[in-house]
Amino acid sequence: MKIVPIAFDSLGVRSMATYVETNDVKIVIDPGVSVSPDRYSLPPHRMELDRRREMLAAVERWTSFADIVIITHYHFDHHNPDDEDLYKGKEIFLKHPRELINQSQKERAQALLTMIEPCAKEINIADGKDFEFGGTKIVFSKPVFHGFSSRLGYVIEVFIADKDKFLFTSDVQGLLDEPAVDFIIDKAPDTIILDGPATYLLGSYYKKSHILQSIQNMKRIVKQTPVKDFIIDHHLLRDPNWADYISELSELRSNVKICSAAGYLGKPEDILEARRKELYQGSTCG
Repeated sequence: MKIVPIAFDSLGVRSMATYVETNDVKIVIDPGVSVSPDRYSLPPHRMELDRRREMLAAVERWTSFADIVIITHYHFDHHNPDDEDLYKGKEIFLKHPRELINQSQKERAQALLTMIEPCAKEINIADGKDFEFGGTKIVFSKPVFHGFSSRLGYVIEVFIADKDKFLFTSDVQGLLDEPAVDFIIDKAPDTIILDGPATYLLGSYYKKSHILQSIQNMKRIVKQTPVKDFIIDHHLLRDPNWADYISELSELRSNVKICSAAGYLGKPEDILEARRKELYQGSTCG
């Protein structure tokens, strides 16, 4: 199985866009890219906007190879509502657009469906379902919290298996919902892409107890699954001190690699949003 993180926070944008290829099928998960409109009371720096254009082009390129596009929820860093070509001729698997969904995402889901229904090869509601393509199985979790409650809506996790086993959590924000943890442990994946805890929101939206719970649940995953590549990214990489929060995980087992998406690709982290204030201080114009 080939797994390629396309666009991620560790690569300079808000995204979890991922390409997965087996002998049977080629898949893109969550082909959206965005930047934060306001961080440190500053708008996106020009470097972030340039990177967003670069990452959008990468998503378009990888999606052009894909047979399947998966949408785990309807935030704009997980789907692109403006590029019909991403979905043209593809088999689409998506989070239910009307059930277990908040109002803003319901409206976005309807707008996306209106755009893709005329051009997609097929559209499938994925929540809690299994699908097979030759020797490849794709399993979707039932909807789990986007964070620790339904306030931000729900997402679906994705498990893909052939001779290898890969799990994509979507926006669980550090595994604060027990069913999301149970799905991962039950599937026993070799490779995991996890949305890490939103530590940059500590004190404003998240409590210290939430972050500690996230870390404990990540430790459970390392101890109770055979994971070898544990890729932790997205919300966590919006914190300049992200690595401190997960430093203990690699001490639990010698045969597991804990890294960001950039690290998995052998690249240095380039966390532009977390560095936005520094970017402005180092330039004469925004």
